[in-house]
This record gives sequence, C-alpha cells and structure tokens, in this order.
Amino acid sequence: MKAIQAQHHGDQLQLNQCPDLVANDDQLLIAVEAAGVNPVDTYIVAGTNNYTASFPHTPGKDAAGTIRQVGANVKGFAVGQRVYCAGTLSGASAQLCLATPQQVFPLSDNLSFEQGACLGTPYATAWRALFIRAHCQAAETVLIHGASGGVGLAAIQLAKAAGCVVYATAGSEAGLTLLKQQGADVVVNHHEPQHYQQLQQAGPVDVVLEMLANQNLGDDLPLLNKGGRVVVIGSRGPVEINPRDLMARDACVMGMALANADGVQLNKIHAALYAGANAGFVQPVIAKRFNLAETGAAHTAVMQAGASGNIVINTQQ
Repeated sequence: MKAIQAQHHGDQLQLNQCPDLVANDDQLLIAVEAAGVNPVDTYIVAGTNNYTASFPHTPGKDAAGTIRQVGANVKGFAVGQRVYCAGTLSGASAQLCLATPQQVFPLSDNLSFEQGACLGTPYATAWRALFIRAHCQAAETVLIHGASGGVGLAAIQLAKAAGCVVYATAGSEAGLTLLKQQGADVVVNHHEPQHYQQLQQAGPVDVVLEMLANQNLGDDLPLLNKGGRVVVIGSRGPVEINPRDLMARDACVMGMALANADGVQLNKIHAALYAGANAGFVQPVIAKRFNLAETGAAHTAVMQAGASGNIVINTQQ
C-alpha cells in the first residue's frame, strides 16, 4: 500500500510504499477512499501544542472507506461496509488503515466518502461543543466565530437543525457567501473594525463557539445574554478579559477538547450525526481536494486563513 510518512517531528511528509496492513482479532482494516485534514494533524506532525507521535508517523485521524477485514472478536461490522473513522491506529493518510471498533461508524448513503472523511473531527467537535458542553437549546442564539472552516460549518448546520438563531463570522467574501448559503441568520466580516458593533446591534447571544479565543474572548463577553456560555474550541495564546462581564450576566467560559469525550459521549455524537446525515442536514462542504502525494500541501492549506469548507485527500489517487 501507499502511505504518507514523517520520520521525525518537523519532517517533510513523504509518500512511501509500505507493506499492506493486517487486522488482528480486535481490529478493523479499512480500505481508505478519503482522509480528512484538520489543524490537529499538523500539530502532531510538528510536535507542537503538547502533541507528539511515534515514528514513522502517518498523519490523519479522520478517514472514510470500506471495511476490508473484520477481526475475529469484532462484532457488528461486515466486509464491504461503508464506514468512517473518528480516529485510527495507523493513520488516515494511507490506502489502508487500522482502527478499533470504537473508532469506526457507519457512513450514511446520503454522504460521499469525501464527506464522510469530514465527520470524525469537525462534526464531532461541533456537536460536543453545542450540545454536551453548552447544552444548547432550541430558540437560543448561537455566535460562531470563524464559521467558514470545517467545525464552524458543521456548527451552523447542527444549530440551525436544532432550531437556533445563528450569527456567524468569516474573513473572506467566499466565506461570507458560504455562511449565507448555509443558512446563517446574521453574517459579518470579522476583519471589519466595526464587526462587534454589528453583532451587538443584532442582539444578545446565548452561546458563543470561539475558534480563536486569544484574539476574541474579551470582546465576546459583552455580547452575552444572561446565563450565556462561551465554549473555547481554539486558541493560540493568552488573552485578557474583564471578569465583570461574566459576573453581570451569570455567564461562563468553558474549554473543550474532543479528546476528552468518553465512549458514551462519542456513541451519542455519532448516532446523532448518522441521523442528521439521513435527515439531510449534515452535509459537509468540501473546499479543496488533494491526492495522497500532495498531503504536505493539504497540511499547509488547512492552516491558511480564509477557509471555505473542509480539506480532503483522495487516497486512492
């Protein structure tokens, strides 16, 4: 099989010919059709943000494809079944990957393999942030910063389906257009100096999903309704806030990392995503496609500003 590998932290990603993988009795072997690319994949390769890896390292947590082999002790899966992986044992950026049964979920017939490769990290992160951490309810107003990326778009779809009003920000014309197409009720350009005034004029928010807390958190708090909640999904440094903005509103700020989800939560999340895909409102948007040899370029692209959807690798090309 062909696989992308790094030999050490900071190494350039190389396409190598490797022996085919074989599942043991407790594993599944997946023929990968598409792999999702997320910022965390780049952190692991670089060894930054407290991430590390064993080497040689094949990057990627998210994959979609068909089951090639079912371990003798594994129940509930069949060879040839369409599935997606929310985590792997061997890395998603390869033509084959190994996974535990707990990492593999059925892929709705409504979704392509490329779309399935976008579920494991972006959609699970959005669902956990909205409904497990923030306890988001119908008729509440949700502000999603940086909403044109994979997590943000997932959050728009999930929040709208739950009956929420959605405010969303992006930093490019393509991103703003995409947010409107996805049904956001209020759309603002976060590069405009007056964008917080525009959000204030739109009305108070109950939940904020914050992708860049070091830049935005201090300005988010005055937007909150009483009992408002901010879920910090991403941050690249420290930030100063005024705690009185929280006190006056009985508001709270909470962190969230998908890695903290336990098995019960993950089963709940992915059951909801399967139902959402079957219902038609879980529909990942693909921004850029790369072939397996271009994985390094895909890792560069996922870290660039101005996102307008998910980035995927077609592993069989």
